[in-house]
Amino acid sequence: MSQFDLNKVAVDAYLYAYPLVTMEYTRRQMTNVPDANTALLRAPANQFAHAREYPAADSKDVVRFNFDTLYSFAWLDLRDGPVILHAPDAPDRYYLTPMLDMWTDIFAVPGSRNTLGEARDFLIAPPAWSGEVPSGLDLIVAPTPHVWVMGRTQSNGPDDFAEVHRIQDQYRIIRLDAYGQESSTPSAAPVDPSVDDVTPPLEQANALTSIEFFTLFAELLKENPPHANDYPILHRMRAIGIVPGEDFNPAALDDAANAAVSAARDTALQDLVRAMTEASIGIVRNGWNWEQSFGTYGTSYRVRALVAMAGLGANLPEDAIYPNAFADADGQPFTGAHDYVLHFDAGQQPGVDAFWSLTMYDGDGFQVPNPLNRFVIRDRDPLILNRDGSLDIYIQHTSPGTEREANWLPAPQGAFAPMLRLYSPTTETLAGDFTPPKIIKR
Repeated sequence: MSQFDLNKVAVDAYLYAYPLVTMEYTRRQMTNVPDANTALLRAPANQFAHAREYPAADSKDVVRFNFDTLYSFAWLDLRDGPVILHAPDAPDRYYLTPMLDMWTDIFAVPGSRNTLGEARDFLIAPPAWSGEVPSGLDLIVAPTPHVWVMGRTQSNGPDDFAEVHRIQDQYRIIRLDAYGQESSTPSAAPVDPSVDDVTPPLEQANALTSIEFFTLFAELLKENPPHANDYPILHRMRAIGIVPGEDFNPAALDDAANAAVSAARDTALQDLVRAMTEASIGIVRNGWNWEQSFGTYGTSYRVRALVAMAGLGANLPEDAIYPNAFADADGQPFTGAHDYVLHFDAGQQPGVDAFWSLTMYDGDGFQVPNPLNRFVIRDRDPLILNRDGSLDIYIQHTSPGTEREANWLPAPQGAFAPMLRLYSPTTETLAGDFTPPKIIKR
């Protein structure tokens, strides 16, 4: 095999492995706490951690935090057998509980769209489990022994938090042998001092050398079965010494394979960063970029890796799509030095079966402190329509005036990037009948 071919194999292998390695660092960090109250959205395995409010204006704990829902996260550990997940009774409230395997593919989504918001008990079993399913439980067989449950419950603002909390409190995880028994407070879980609880998981994964990365990947492959359609990449990776179930031994590689492996990290990460900054993956229209193949990826490993880097845990498009604005109507990046308007003609607001929103983020993906403490404009906010039924959203650093403030999305002084979120987009929207309008400099 030529050196050129080996280089491509090594880069493709890195992109294939990247989500699994990133998920592993995320899992380690988010479960390395004694209880579900010590740190935001962190809890020991098989316990829910709830966000009870939106983050503070200056918080930088979560990149691109959404202000439409409150999160309820849990990491399931199925190595000792199945657990039961109880989904809440909330037929009149949008919620969803997507379950991600360690490759970041969503394999189940109990919630408003799929189970009509009715209370249900699901038996979540590890791969190849074949035990007896007790009466009253719906079986879900997970593709990997660890699962990330990313619950989201619609919130209409701080005044609505009490109702959201009532629904969140219904989320429960129960051991199979404790099914039907009264729940008890979990005892404190042990904490592993070797786990880096501070450095973001993405930075930890990106800091690994190629050798360290593939060594960890080979270990993770022993526990996390590849998907059924992964055989082509599995066969190709043998050329650089990666075989499922076996340790990675770079000393056994020849010079050409070692050189390809060593160069893979930098080449792959540069490619992912370039794809993010140039909006070169997905749909690009009117200065917006979005992807409608999130959530499950098949063999689109580069897209899957890009999502793991840009926004780990993206929903299925049927549950939500996320158009990101990267340029104004003149093709220029956004800056608080200018004022902008996003105009929807009458009847042309985003087509959704649930709701939509427009959130403001600074150049690093964090919410922007402002006098109104407003980070998002929602379709269910008291927006003021124009006489013809159209809608103008004012995107700027300073107030557009008292009469327009209801429609003002405050921006920072420097670079920024608005994001649309469309929850339960309509069939027509997913078919391409909706394109966000250009954001016009005023």
